[in-house]
Order: sequence, then structure tokens, then C-alpha cells
Amino acid sequence: MARQYFGTDGIRGRVNQPPMTAETALRLAIACARTFAPDGGREVVIGRDTRRSGEMIEAALIAGLTSMGLTPVRLGIVPTPAVALMARETGAALGLMISASHNKADDNGLKLFSPEGIKFDDATEEALEAAMARALEGPFPPPEKIAEPADLAGAGERYVARCLETLSPDTDFRGLKIVLDCAHGAGFETAPAALARLGADVTVIGNAPDGLNINAGYGSTATGEVKAAVLETGADIGIALDGDADRLIVIDETGAEVDGDQVMALIAGDMHRAGRLKGGGIAATVMSNMGLGEYLKSLGLALTRTKVGDRYVAEEMRARGMNLGGEQSGHIILSDVSTTGDGLLAGLHVLSVLAARGGKASDLLRVFTPAPQKLVNIRYSGANPLETHEVRAALADAEARLGASGRLVVRKSGTEPLIRVMAEALEEGLMLEALEQVAGVIREAAGAR
Repeated sequence: MARQYFGTDGIRGRVNQPPMTAETALRLAIACARTFAPDGGREVVIGRDTRRSGEMIEAALIAGLTSMGLTPVRLGIVPTPAVALMARETGAALGLMISASHNKADDNGLKLFSPEGIKFDDATEEALEAAMARALEGPFPPPEKIAEPADLAGAGERYVARCLETLSPDTDFRGLKIVLDCAHGAGFETAPAALARLGADVTVIGNAPDGLNINAGYGSTATGEVKAAVLETGADIGIALDGDADRLIVIDETGAEVDGDQVMALIAGDMHRAGRLKGGGIAATVMSNMGLGEYLKSLGLALTRTKVGDRYVAEEMRARGMNLGGEQSGHIILSDVSTTGDGLLAGLHVLSVLAARGGKASDLLRVFTPAPQKLVNIRYSGANPLETHEVRAALADAEARLGASGRLVVRKSGTEPLIRVMAEALEEGLMLEALEQVAGVIREAAGAR
């Protein structure tokens, strides 16, 4: 069925425009109640990031849930992985996170978690879509069944404690000089608190949210400030979170950016040598570099690829009994601890390896040599340009030229009106030729300039 609400990662869009309206949140809350707790009497944990629109969306969720006899439990401003944690640890019917992740403040979104802290699969989302369409038609419980919202203090502190429990008791970050960029987002209190408890010398930036500045010039998708701060302070390493703190980008001491593929390679090697890596390898999306697969192969490990989206990575991990996976964009899932991408948790693991081994981050985090790879985003309006004959023919021709020496990944974004074109090849010239060929045809079909 055609989707009206759900994309790659929950529901996301520009605030006060479909699908990201208060009505959508109201419909979702009612649909969730009827689907997961039709008799009422259950709790639903709700967290949000720092966007001004978060309270509006939260109010609509509360109206829908209480009308159906469910108790909304407000966690306040917390990272997305904290909502997944609290869904697991409180016995809630589900968890709801209000966030548009790395998008700026004009957007917002809704991420859903099961009582096990797991994002829902496609079939469940499609069932919710159908339930949302008829949500306002009733029936509704009698007045005496209407519930009241509640607040749960300390969810952020509880989340930090769970992250710190994963470290060795003798972990000590004294001597490490770190720049931490919180993107003016949901991790602006929890992440600095965690690093401070481990004795690190931390310079914190992007930690003054005003409701409108989330991801604006700071965070994992705007790393200029954290790079400058690393160089200015002479830091050993920088960690940049995104708006809901479920992913990270690492900056080495030279100011160079380290993506999620290198982070996964570092963690995989460390866990493998310690005998803690499960499932014979890791799961990552089609966007991860060919070099990651070659590195894992050298260790006798496998790289299993999935569709884009950390929920698909998590599904594959569960199916194969793996405990590590993630995305090149920096969503890292360490499933012995967390059921979803977790920027703080992944950062703590990287910092632990750096503290234990010493040396420079630039050496530690160049685990493999990446194959030449480039990603371009092409904005469009109207019909999907990927469905035209010209684009399909260009894709087929480029893939034939690449053969086994490279690959193309072309997809429509699930969160923005963009076509993402990624090309990769063992030879840079071949990669660029394929990218330019396909991107040019897509731009023409999309009417882009």
C-alpha cells in the first residue's frame, strides 16, 4: 500500500504541514492505543528533543492516548535511545520519541518503539497507517476511562548510568582531551554528564538549545565547529552527536572527519579480539564502503548488507544473532546494551579503546583504506524521477560499466524530497564517471539545476 505517514525512520516532515501535524500525532496516538492496548490501562513513555514544536506534538499525543485510557509518561528532553531503554525497563505498551533527528528545527518527527525497545517493522507500520486513517471515527471509551498524564523524572540519568555500566570498572578517561558537540539537541545534558564522570577534560559546544537552533551549524551533519574546536584546544578527539543523539561522527586530532564505517571497523576488531563479537560479523547498510567488507574479511568476519535505515540493520542483527551493526552516517547499534542507534554508547566505546591503547586518534581510526566513494543528493518535486525510462536506462548502463569493480546505490530519501546517488569503485575515475552519468540524467528528469 502507498504510505501516507511513515518513511525510513518513523514519521517526519515540516511542522504544521502533512504528514507532520498535530492531527497526525493525535491519529497516531489513538491508532497505537487501539493496536497495542485496546483495553487501556497501560503506560506509554514519551520523550522529545529540544525543538520548540516538540511540546505541541507531545500535547497531541497525550490527548489521543488519554482519550483511549492510556497513561502518557513524559520523560522530558532525552536522547532517542533513552526512550527505547525506558520502554524496556518500565513495562510500557510502547515508547514514542518526538524528533526529526539530524533535520533542523522546522521539521519534526515521531519514532516508535515496542515494549522491547525495538522499532516496528514495515508490516506493523502499514497496519498503523490503516488504523490512523479511521482513528477519529471511534469508538472511544466512556468518560470515566479517560486517563491522566504522568511525569517520570530521572530518565536521562538512568540512561547515562546504563551506558556507563557497559564499561570496564577501571575505565578512566583522565588524560583524554575531548570536544563534545551536542548539536543543541537531546544529548546536551546526558552526554557531557557521562564524560565528566569518567574524568575526561571535556570542551562542550552546541549545548545551548533555544528550541530553534537544533542541528543549526552544529552536530554530526555540520562538523565545522567541532573541527575548529578540536584544533583550537589541541584535543585528542571530537565527538559530534545529532539532534536526538542516536548517532555520532568522530573527529580526529587533525580535524579530519571519521565516518561510521571506520567506527564500526574499530569496534568490530576490538570486540572480535576480546571474543565478544557475535554472529560471525556485523550488519550495515548498502551505503557502507567496500573497504569495510574487505577489512572484516581479513579478520574472518562477514559484512551483511541491508536497506538504508538503522531499523533494518537491527532486524538483520536479530535474525543473525549479531551484536554490532550500523550505518556509515554514524548510527551504531551495540545490541548487548541498546536496541537502537546510540551516539553516546558508541562514543564511549571509541574513547575506551583510545584510552586503553594510547596514541593518536588519526592512527586508531584509520582501520581500513576506503574504496573511492561519493554521494550526491538531488532535490526534486512532483513525480519520482527514478521511475522514468531515461533514468532506468542510465542506471543499467552505469552498472554494466562498473561490473564487479564497483556499485551504485540510488534511492529516494525516506525523510526528505531527495534522490540520493552513491557511487563506489576500486578506481576513482570509474566511480566518478558512473556517478556523473547517472546523476546528470536524474537531475534532468527532476528538473534540477
